[in-house]
Amino acid sequence: MEKIVIEGGRKLRGEVNISGSKNSALPILAAAILSSDESIIENVPQLRDIITMLKILKELGARAHQEGHTVIIKPGNNLSPVAPYKLVSTMRASVCLLGPLVGRLKKAEVSMPGGCIIGARPIDLHLKGLEALGVHIVIEHGYVKAKVKKLHGAEIYLGGPFGSSVLATANVMMAAVLAEGVTRIESAASEPELVDLANFLNSMGAKVRGAGSHLIEIEGVQKLHGTRYKVIPDRIEAGTFMVASVLTRGNVRLRNMIPEHNNALMDKLREAGAELETNGSACRVMYRNGLKPVDVTTLPYPGFPTDLQAQMMSLMTVTPGISVITEKIYPDRFMHISELNRMGSRIHLEGSSAIVAGVKKLSGAPVMASDLRASAALVLAGLVAEGRADIHRVYHLDRGYEHIEDKLEALGAKIWREKE
Repeated sequence: MEKIVIEGGRKLRGEVNISGSKNSALPILAAAILSSDESIIENVPQLRDIITMLKILKELGARAHQEGHTVIIKPGNNLSPVAPYKLVSTMRASVCLLGPLVGRLKKAEVSMPGGCIIGARPIDLHLKGLEALGVHIVIEHGYVKAKVKKLHGAEIYLGGPFGSSVLATANVMMAAVLAEGVTRIESAASEPELVDLANFLNSMGAKVRGAGSHLIEIEGVQKLHGTRYKVIPDRIEAGTFMVASVLTRGNVRLRNMIPEHNNALMDKLREAGAELETNGSACRVMYRNGLKPVDVTTLPYPGFPTDLQAQMMSLMTVTPGISVITEKIYPDRFMHISELNRMGSRIHLEGSSAIVAGVKKLSGAPVMASDLRASAALVLAGLVAEGRADIHRVYHLDRGYEHIEDKLEALGAKIWREKE
């Protein structure tokens, strides 16, 4: 077990390269099994979750390995439909194997998903969508067991109590590309990662239209082929470094990103008083003479991302005035509050809203990460805290950030890893 240690108080300056998107790469890796041919997927980040997905693909019988930031997958013709508990239970995103397994093999047994704990995240929309395509599903002994004789197109509504579901949309899309007829998904998620998945599927020979809108149309085809594809940059990693630049009163230029994917965050940072300059695939984020509190409400894309809520809260802890951060996607996603308060912040929770009273400074302290994005928030807080911050359980960070301490150190942070 490792921890990250930070001695705060240093401004971040310089340039940072944004890695490929984890939330794009995982369903794309799963989608590669829709063909027996080899696919080459580029710009794949080196992360714990990627390693887990490759292990699952190998368990299914595919040949899969990563060379640098390129993954080569050869599914072959002898895939198993069973995704086992020992691997699936460690990563929620592995539920996205349901769609491609059903699409390719017409059957699947996928363990109920695991991952970090940020409140209840049921898979009912996944099952609803697949059942509409003709799939018979039962849940037995902790496994989702699905089978179908022939997939058929359908009209499917995927709206849920907290908006549309990204992974449910992905699962239905991946199954529907090999269904007979046309499938229309209404209230589909519109995140950039789904556009990336649709583009990948189309490069395999699928016919997906409307990705990025709330109505996706899929015309089924008989067979897909292998492809070569490059994953988009990670907008959540980019957003984390944007916040880090402002929080440390710094000046950081982000390279290899897609600025428009972070429009909601950029709007809030400008409202808080930061200065941002975009130029193609680069964005410079600068602190300018004081910050103002802002209110933030998380919403499905293109709204403010729930995956940047915790990081934005770290910024508001040292911004003078009162900020209100409301979580509309996962109302229980506030476990970082108690740890931020250990570092001297003044945050209290009222229902699904966190009331943040800015303080002059944070103090370094030993803190415990509860999930991936909470880990990032604690790292950001440590960058500006007085003294030493020890952040435990950093294996969460390794699920979603590629060498974050190396990137921060290159920008001027005093940060390193130690064995527990």
